[in-house]
Amino acid sequence: MHNYKELEIWKASKNFCTPIYKLTTNFPEVEKFGLVSQLRRASISVPSNIAEGSARSSDKDFIRFLEYSLGSCREIDTQLLVSTDLEFITTNEMEILSNELNRIMVMINNFIKRLKS
Repeated sequence: MHNYKELEIWKASKNFCTPIYKLTTNFPEVEKFGLVSQLRRASISVPSNIAEGSARSSDKDFIRFLEYSLGSCREIDTQLLVSTDLEFITTNEMEILSNELNRIMVMINNFIKRLKS
């Protein structure tokens, strides 16, 4: 078992939730149950799955939850692209968030590789 609060991937993904929550407060009210909800749920899913997986008894099980986190990252990426297309966020905001999201995905992938070896 791992102490998830000490994992850099958990810290980075938890910190990523804040700009997502703040950004979505400016979305149109009609998106409250659409993109706002989806983005928020997907962003909180990343550190939540890392935390849940860290409690598993085997690295194989932990890897499965890390892969769920990667899936949520891909959801966020898609939702940010749609939000940009709809002009809910600027291209600059998208690039900043996308860069941080990519950094998190690289960290998760590297951690998976480490657990597999």
